[in-house]
Amino acid sequence: MDTAFLATAFATLFVVIDPIGLTPLFLSLTQGMSTPERRAIGFRACVIAFGILALFGLFGEAVLGFIGIQMPSFRIAGGILLFMTALDRLFERRTKRREEHAEERPDPSIFPLGMPLIAGPGAIATMILLTGAQPVLRGIFRFSRSWPRSC
Repeated sequence: MDTAFLATAFATLFVVIDPIGLTPLFLSLTQGMSTPERRAIGFRACVIAFGILALFGLFGEAVLGFIGIQMPSFRIAGGILLFMTALDRLFERRTKRREEHAEERPDPSIFPLGMPLIAGPGAIATMILLTGAQPVLRGIFRFSRSWPRSC
């Protein structure tokens, strides 16, 4: 595999996912939690995001086509979802709901950390484009899909 492609893929995903920009969001979502709880939530969010990105890397546009979603629609829906989450945070509606349900502590590892913040529409589209652009990756993914069937 070409090292230039790997470097480009890493840089592209790093910019699209923006882990440095997600740090303040992670801290605000896990505010008041202990360090082990934060680590567990961060680990869970990364595993979930990896699974989602691997799914779209393996099956790509077939998954979106199967559920009837086109790529532009997916991007628009992801943007709307992020916008609504930002509005809730801006007007403190989430804080009011949290205070009403103080006994239950929400787990932000799946939503919004795992999906759509880490594995958002941009990262998913990037994975689809990267796996489509590199024939070697496509061959590896085809082998990994057929290998469990042969066992």
